[in-house]
Amino acid sequence: SFKTPLEELKLGDYVVHIDHGIGIYDGLHTIRRGEEVLDVVRLLYRGGDRLLLPVDKLTRLQKYSTVGSAAEGEKPAGPRLDRLGGASWERVKSRVARSIRRMAGELLNLYATRSTIRGISHPPDDDAMAEFERSFPYPETPDQLRAMEEIKQDMESPLPMDRLLCGDVGFGKTELALRAAFKAARGGRQTAVLAPTTVLAQQHYETFRRRLEGGGFPYRVEMLSRFRGPAEQKRTVEGLKDGSVHIVVGTHRLLSQDIAFRDLGLLVVDEEQRFGVTHKEKLKRLRKKVDVLAMTATPIPRTLNMSMIGIRDISVIETPPRDRLAIQTEVLSFQPEMIRQAIETELARDGQVFYIHNRIERIAHVAAMLQRLVPDSRVAVAHAKMPAATLERTMSDFVAGSYDVLVSTAIIENGLDIPLANTIIVDRADRFGLAQLYQLRGRVGRSERPAYAYLLVPPSSTLSADARRRLEAIREFSDLGSGFRVAAMDLEIRGAGNLLGGEQSGHIEAVGFELYNRLLEREVRRLRGLAGEADEEEFETTMNLKLDLHIPPEFVADAGGRMRIYRQVAGALSEEELEGVRGQIRELYGPLPQAVDSLLRFASLKLLATELRLEKVEREGGRLAVKFTTESPVNADALAELVAADPGTRFTESGVLFKAIDGGGAGDVLEQVAKLLHSLKG
Repeated sequence: SFKTPLEELKLGDYVVHIDHGIGIYDGLHTIRRGEEVLDVVRLLYRGGDRLLLPVDKLTRLQKYSTVGSAAEGEKPAGPRLDRLGGASWERVKSRVARSIRRMAGELLNLYATRSTIRGISHPPDDDAMAEFERSFPYPETPDQLRAMEEIKQDMESPLPMDRLLCGDVGFGKTELALRAAFKAARGGRQTAVLAPTTVLAQQHYETFRRRLEGGGFPYRVEMLSRFRGPAEQKRTVEGLKDGSVHIVVGTHRLLSQDIAFRDLGLLVVDEEQRFGVTHKEKLKRLRKKVDVLAMTATPIPRTLNMSMIGIRDISVIETPPRDRLAIQTEVLSFQPEMIRQAIETELARDGQVFYIHNRIERIAHVAAMLQRLVPDSRVAVAHAKMPAATLERTMSDFVAGSYDVLVSTAIIENGLDIPLANTIIVDRADRFGLAQLYQLRGRVGRSERPAYAYLLVPPSSTLSADARRRLEAIREFSDLGSGFRVAAMDLEIRGAGNLLGGEQSGHIEAVGFELYNRLLEREVRRLRGLAGEADEEEFETTMNLKLDLHIPPEFVADAGGRMRIYRQVAGALSEEELEGVRGQIRELYGPLPQAVDSLLRFASLKLLATELRLEKVEREGGRLAVKFTTESPVNADALAELVAADPGTRFTESGVLFKAIDGGGAGDVLEQVAKLLHSLKG
């Protein structure tokens, strides 16, 4: 999720209330009115206005974020505060909604062809498919198996597949692509695997060939890249035309004019964000005809956003392979002694080191410096401007263990699998994007050994605000399976304003990123014919029972922890979710005090009241007042029976039910409210 956890709010942060606009967070406060005790969030608005927001309404509140609309290094200006009760906020929301409506329509049109064009139906699995899957030498993770099932269902469907497979480096995406290619081959179709770099294409080629040809399966795998000579390329191109090549792995060379397939059925695209605009246009045309499986460790903002709002299918692999350890990450200033120590430590356990320096004109000097620091090490250099044969030989020799240290540009960021390389040092890490840093770090830690990533930066005072955020994020997201969260953070830092090429950042500034995304998701659902569901999510009963419903500070000491629980309770959409929250609280803090138990029971009753489309449920002294909406499904006959059977109940012409209730503690009141609501439900 893109939501910024409200427990991370600090005093003075800007927030957005869906109904009242942009204000300032002024803390969590406990208020007492008679027997009523509850926590509220205090918000400050223009002109000294204050809003006390009950914690059961926290779903109406989000942190204000413009997600990178300020220029690099520039501190974003604070937004203009709204005035409570003013009309300006509604005007802003209407303007943004109109813009979103246009953009959502374009987004849906872009992907609507999938549901109108008849694609390829690949055959169901057979014995050969089962045999091929059994030949995988590692146990699959539950996420892998689930994702593979989703891919197979897409491939067997007549609609063209357009699925994004998101999983950390080394989490088994390539194996799923292999199985998809095998499935296509079983149906007599060809597969093209598109990789952004020659080095990655070479590695994919070797993996595919080893698994298929090495296992005795009758499918021919070839490669098209600058590592191949003209004669080899010509034979491969002819094999694609006559169908004798079943699977081809290559770089953008696969998108050249002379490439024609006899019967292409599947296109696998690895790290699509690495391809240029012209290549993406060709990919877009291919998408309409064949099944497409895009793989990434950190999806680009636009792709991620389309997946999150339901326009594109997505499968996420979050479970790390067995014995995989998290990568220990440190952000440090450049210190030759530290670099020497890091390299010598890795070499002492017979490992290898990546040293990333992204300026080709200086890379030879850096390699010479490392050679002086660690004289016994074998140092090699790799970058994209080297002759193809030299680069291929250098990379192959490094994989084979002929070198100890590879000084390289970011050319190695995509896909390389070198189990002995378990230390990476990134020079001037502040100049890399968050997703790029995550990819680079993923080059190490591919085995059961502990792995280390050292990010070298100038003094903190000289770093831009965005660079500091990127480095903090990459250090924070050291857990395995963080790629999806990194992508969401990258979306926040780099900006989501340009989702379709049309400039949306002004609208994001006007309402904040989270509300913008919520409005976009709602509009997409409306256009897809799910408007009823979207409206259902927006409706919420107002309940005020004047009870002690706060979390005592002696039970949860920090305000952030209390805010997190309130947000979870307010955001729960089912009894099951509430029970899950109850279990978490008990596990973290122990047995629940009366007030917290009452809070959860209150939330359960509010879910039921919302399901019954009740506008309000309020306790006024010794009676309950229940106001119905015109959409309420409560049966009129059942209501009449209830009034007739209970002398303490009456129903007014204005649509309000009054019912006398006894006093007593919170438990008694909640019990009586529950009984009334269940009788209304019938």
